[in-house]
Amino acid sequence: MAKRNSNMVQGHQARKRFGQNFLSDPHYINRIVDSISPSDKDQMVEIGPGLGAITELLINSVNKLDLVELDKDLIPRLEQKFSGKQHLSIHQADALKFNFGELRLNKENSPKLRIVGNLPYNISTPLIFHLLSFREHIQDMYFMLQKEVVERICAESNSKTYGRLSIMTQYYCDAEMLFTVPPGAFQPAPKVDSAIVKLSPKSEQFLTALDPKLLSEVVTASFNQRRKTIRNNLKKYINEEVLVELEIDPAARPETLSIDTYIKISNWMALADK
Repeated sequence: MAKRNSNMVQGHQARKRFGQNFLSDPHYINRIVDSISPSDKDQMVEIGPGLGAITELLINSVNKLDLVELDKDLIPRLEQKFSGKQHLSIHQADALKFNFGELRLNKENSPKLRIVGNLPYNISTPLIFHLLSFREHIQDMYFMLQKEVVERICAESNSKTYGRLSIMTQYYCDAEMLFTVPPGAFQPAPKVDSAIVKLSPKSEQFLTALDPKLLSEVVTASFNQRRKTIRNNLKKYINEEVLVELEIDPAARPETLSIDTYIKISNWMALADK
C-alpha cells in the first residue's frame, strides 16, 4: 500500500514555503465566521483563502468579497469553486506587498474593510504592520496566528510576552484574543497551538504620539536588550535627568513601562528636535 502524503489536502500539495496549514475542522471554521458576524453591508477581504473553507461561509453573507492568495495553483480551484459569484474578486498577490486601500469601493462613503485571514506564521508580524498602514480603510481584522504571537500582541506591561509587537499593535488597535485552535483542526497539522485575535483600529483622534515613527524607534531600541534598564537602552536618545523630570525611573526594565510612558518619551524627543 502506498504511503499517504500527510501534506496532500483535497488534491493540493500544501507548500511549506508558503506556510500552508489549511483549516479543516468545521467547528472552528464556524466559530471564526460567527465571531466576525458578517452582514450584507460588509466588504470583506480574506487573506490566504487556501481551499476556500472560510470563503464558503462568507460568500453569501457579504456585499463584496476580495480574496488575496499568493499560491498560483490555488487560483483556478477558487475560481471554479466560486464561479458565478459576481461580488467576488480574486487577487493572485503577495499580501505583504498588496495595496489594501485600493480594495475599498468608495473611500468616502462605503463601509470600511473587514479582514480575515489564516496567516502563515513566518510572515504574520510584518503583515500585521503592513496592514496597519491601511488602518484608515479598515474596520476590524480577525487573524489566525500562532498562539504565542497572539499572546505577545495582547500582552500588558509587566509580563514576559510584552514587547514591541504588543506596544505598536495596541497603539493603533484594540486587541483581543478570542479563542485557541488546536493543531488537529488543520491539514497538515502544525506543531504549535493557534489562536484567533481580533484587531480593531482606533480612531486617529485617540492616537497621541506626535511622531509614530519615532515612537516605533524608541520602542525598538528599548527592547533590543530586554534585560538592560531603560537608562542604558535609550542613552543615545534621552539622558537620565530628563527621564527623572518625566517621572520615569531610569532603572526600570523596558517591559515595566506602559504604552503611555513610551509615548511620553517619544513626544519629549519630538519636541526637543524642533
